[in-house]
Amino acid sequence: MGNSSNVLLIEDYTDYLGMQRRLSEATQSVYAHEVSLFLATSVDYETVNVRCIEAYLVEQVRIRHLSERSVAKVVSALRSFFSFLQLSKIREDNPVLLVQRGRQQQTLPQVASIAQVDALLESIDTSDLLGFRDRTLFELIYSCGLRISEACDLEVSDYQKTSIRVVGKRHKIRIIPVGEVARSWIDAYLTQVRQELVGMRGSTKALFVGRRGRKLTRQAVYKRFIAYCDAGGLDAKVHTLRHSFATHLLEGGADLRSVQELLGHSDIKTTQIYTHVDTRVLQKAYEQFHPDTEDGQQS
Repeated sequence: MGNSSNVLLIEDYTDYLGMQRRLSEATQSVYAHEVSLFLATSVDYETVNVRCIEAYLVEQVRIRHLSERSVAKVVSALRSFFSFLQLSKIREDNPVLLVQRGRQQQTLPQVASIAQVDALLESIDTSDLLGFRDRTLFELIYSCGLRISEACDLEVSDYQKTSIRVVGKRHKIRIIPVGEVARSWIDAYLTQVRQELVGMRGSTKALFVGRRGRKLTRQAVYKRFIAYCDAGGLDAKVHTLRHSFATHLLEGGADLRSVQELLGHSDIKTTQIYTHVDTRVLQKAYEQFHPDTEDGQQS
């Protein structure tokens, strides 16, 4: 099929992901991108078999240096694409179901210490409007464990002084308490900064806006955060704040179910990964402070 036909096919596939699978826009974008790369190899998706798909995956790993997690994402995208082809009566089978995959190792989430988070937030220059906005934004992401897309989608009306209304994955709504520190920054941002940024765009509903008063994009937030991390010598991503929020809660004695609710996880197994992070922190502390001698004897 020609490129124009592929473009239309990708559009129909993306509609399927959104309307039938009800996947987030971010996931739709990733899946559509991976399938576009697959189709760009001029593969005949109506007849391609599992061996060709496995060969494609091997080649992608070589070219793009994909991690096991990234490979799993590519496989998920292709599997859903061929499911779409089945529903569209284009194919009768889904060859991706036959792909042999190694067991994916569990990767623990990247977590910053409380001191590192505090240092990062303190390093943000709040003397200008954008710096003040950034400090407020990242304070809120950390104090509420928000995903970057959730923070960007917040509207002014979602903030209710002591809590915030968040629309998460699959449009699930959760109400999250907002701590005193984050509240002080949001209140000051709303009264002193946001209106200056919005300017003539008084009808803008977004809580966090850019220089021209428009809703912040995920890409803009990511870029600003990485710049702050680079300046402070911290290896982290915006999502690290969410991981750190969950880990710090568990370290402080919060129960797993409460953390699950705050994060908006539908399955508690997803939340349980933070207990492994917590254990790792304890292990580090043990190794650092336990008075073991090199010959294995304790003092």
